[in-house]
Amino acid sequence: MKIAIIEDEQVHAELLAGYLRDWGAQVDVHVMIQYYTSAENFLLEWETERDFDVLFVDIQMKKMNGMEMAKSVRRRDVDISIIFTTGISEYIGEGYDVGAVHYLLKPISRDKIRECMDKVRERNRDIHYLLVHAGDEIYKLAAERINYVEARGHGCEIEIAKGKKDKKETERIEVSESISELERRMGDWGMIRCHRSYLCGLANIHHIGRTEISFDSGSRIPVSRRMYKDVNQAFIRYFRKED
Repeated sequence: MKIAIIEDEQVHAELLAGYLRDWGAQVDVHVMIQYYTSAENFLLEWETERDFDVLFVDIQMKKMNGMEMAKSVRRRDVDISIIFTTGISEYIGEGYDVGAVHYLLKPISRDKIRECMDKVRERNRDIHYLLVHAGDEIYKLAAERINYVEARGHGCEIEIAKGKKDKKETERIEVSESISELERRMGDWGMIRCHRSYLCGLANIHHIGRTEISFDSGSRIPVSRRMYKDVNQAFIRYFRKED
């Protein structure tokens, strides 16, 4: 598990890191920790390597504060676990606005860190993440939120549901990876070819018709006559396994 500590006070950062390593040893999880003394330094690295699982963010920092940084991250990664640490409570409402896992008041205790990390571990259990390239940016997508992948020239367009519960709101991202590469990488994650130009995410299918598939979002894509039977059987197997 890769964790970033964004904290401008060394004493707090070292204390938090010690608690996190203790938790990792107790639950047999390998913990990798990287320190950042400013929001700007973290964002600079995160832009090119978005592989963190958890962010511990101090809100009160110089220049860009932790809340502004978290909002910037959340716009491009809806799944990363964000935990705020601060000495004041006035930002709690905003913390929930960005889907924070927890809001910890300093001084932070070992028990609170254990509680937070247990929650994060349960939240991330069995979630598969896909890293894709969109121009100069890298996106980290939860496979279970992908509705479909459509081949577009040498790359693809991916439609994803923004929320876990409300799947109506979606966004589309154009990526440079080919549909064949994405099929290979996501073949065991509930993605299946339904047409020569489309992959569909089984988790978000609402209905499979003879000529098209509809999703919980209301989006529709074609299904080929040759692949219709395989998609149906995969859909049934997927939800039997889920049950």
